[in-house]
Amino acid sequence: MAITAAQVKELREKTGAGMMDCKKVLQEADGNMEKAMELLREKGLAKAEKKADRIAAEGLVEAYIHANGRIGVLVEVNCETDFVAKTDDFKGFVKDIAMQIAALNPRYVRREEVPETEVDKEREILRNQALQEGKPEHIVDKMVEGRLGKFYESVCLLEQPFIKDGDKTVDELVKEKIAKIGENISIRRFTRYELGEGLEKRQEDFASEVMSQVKK
Repeated sequence: MAITAAQVKELREKTGAGMMDCKKVLQEADGNMEKAMELLREKGLAKAEKKADRIAAEGLVEAYIHANGRIGVLVEVNCETDFVAKTDDFKGFVKDIAMQIAALNPRYVRREEVPETEVDKEREILRNQALQEGKPEHIVDKMVEGRLGKFYESVCLLEQPFIKDGDKTVDELVKEKIAKIGENISIRRFTRYELGEGLEKRQEDFASEVMSQVKK
């Protein structure tokens, strides 16, 4: 099937992918735009995996202060070159990550950082819950491992749903950016402060306030 310049342009505008990549996937998809977008995503994620081991020592430290001054985040996101670090696309990505941290309050970047003692404690709690629910002993351990996924989703940044698109995780967002810019990207570390954290005070849902700002 002959692919028109207008189709290539439309796909480029929707995905930000290169012209030749757009033309190739449109040909593979026989001009089907939705299928072409899915093919681009699959190819991009495969490329991202290959770049994951490359050294990323440049990047940005982003500071995000919620409008009411009650939540503050510092996050370091690395890329491979200073050139990429200075682009608006990368800067916008880092800001999104800072807002993600402010809104959903993760404690770690990835699950490998969660102390084993914390995982064991959570596993024991989940096991006791399953037993109290009357679940058969022989399926309890399998249930616990499944429920641990929800635990990791709540405490690990990369496993959380992205606040601007709940259909993808932050990890998937990172891989899409790697595929788009052609460099490895790594969220290295972050610190989140919440006013009065650890002190006795009335309960306030600051995270919901951040989410409301994102959706505007």
